[in-house]
Amino acid sequence: MSIRDFVDEHYRHFNAATLRDAASGYRELVEGGGRMVVTLAGAMSTAELGISLAEMIRRDRVHAVCCTAANLEEDLFNLVAHDHYRRIPDWRSLTPEMEKDLERSGLNRVTDTCIPEDRAFRVIERPMLELWKEADAAGDRLFPHEFLYRLIRRGTVEDDYDIDPADSWLVAAAEEDLPLFVPGWEDSTLGNIFVAHVIAGDLSGTEIVRDGLEYMGELASWYMETTTGQSLSEMDLSVTPTEPGSMAIPPEEARAPVGFFQIGGGIAGDFPICVVPMLHQDLGVECPYWSYFCQISDSTTSYGSYSGAVPGEKITWGKLDVDTPKYVIESDATIVAPLIFEYVLGDREN
Repeated sequence: MSIRDFVDEHYRHFNAATLRDAASGYRELVEGGGRMVVTLAGAMSTAELGISLAEMIRRDRVHAVCCTAANLEEDLFNLVAHDHYRRIPDWRSLTPEMEKDLERSGLNRVTDTCIPEDRAFRVIERPMLELWKEADAAGDRLFPHEFLYRLIRRGTVEDDYDIDPADSWLVAAAEEDLPLFVPGWEDSTLGNIFVAHVIAGDLSGTEIVRDGLEYMGELASWYMETTTGQSLSEMDLSVTPTEPGSMAIPPEEARAPVGFFQIGGGIAGDFPICVVPMLHQDLGVECPYWSYFCQISDSTTSYGSYSGAVPGEKITWGKLDVDTPKYVIESDATIVAPLIFEYVLGDREN
C-alpha cells in the first residue's frame, strides 16, 4: 500500500483527517498548475527533513522556500558532518552538569541531536570566509543563500559530504535555482561568524550580505510575476495606501495561484505571508490572496501568539480570503511533513 493509499484509508478523523485534507489540497493545487511556498521554522534541517523535501523540490512540488537562517545552514552542516553528530535519546534526563560537558566537548544540542562544533561550524567557516572575502574584493553584495549556492555549485566541500547529497534540500535547491527567502540571517551561527570577521577586520563591513528587507522586495517581485505575470520593475508605481481588501483579484484570474505551506511559526512564516497585504495595502498593487494555507504546529491556540493563531485571524490582516482553503495540523512536523510530502509525490516509480 502506498503512503497516499494508507493515509486515505486510515486518516479519517481529527488531526489525521486534517492531514489528509491538507495533503489532498496541496496535491490539487500543484497538479492544477499552482505554486507552493514552503516555510521552515524550528530545527527541520537538523531533523533531516531534506530526505523528503529534496525530492519535492526536484519533482517541482515546491517552488520557493522561506526559512530561518538556522534551517538554511543546518542542512549544510548535516551534509558535511552527519556522521559526527551525536544523538541523545534520553535528553530530558540531562543535568546542567551533563549539558556543560556537552559544551566542553564542542557538541551543540538541538533537542536529541548534538551538532559538532569542529566538524560542522569550523569546516564550513573556512570556505565561507573565502567567499565573503571574494565578494568583498569585487564589491559584490549577495543574499545569504546565494553564498551557499556558490559553495555547493563550486563543489568546494564535496569531499566533506557525509550523506548522499540527494538527501539535502539545500543541494536540490541549488541545483534547481529555487527562490529562497531567508529573513533574520543575523540569528544564525554563520551570521555570528560573519560579524566576528567584520569586527576582526577580515571583512570591510556587513553590507557584503544583503538583508531581510531586500528579501521582502525580492519576494514581492516573485509573487507578482508568479501570480499575475507582471513585473514590479516595469510598473508605474507609487506608494499608495489603499482600503483593505480593495486590491485583491479573484484566484481564477491568477496566472498561477500560490499556496502557503507553513512548518512551525515565527519569522519563517510571518515574514513571507505578509507580502500580500504589503502589495495590496501599502503599494496599492492588484494581486490574488494566498490561494491555500496549511500550518503544521505543536503550538496550542493561545493569546497573542502568531504560531498559535487560528487561520481566520489572517483574514483580518489581508493575508487570506474567506474562501482560501485553510488547514492547521496540531502535531510534530517531523512526523507530519514527510507524510504529506510522500502523499503529494505519490508513487515515486510513476
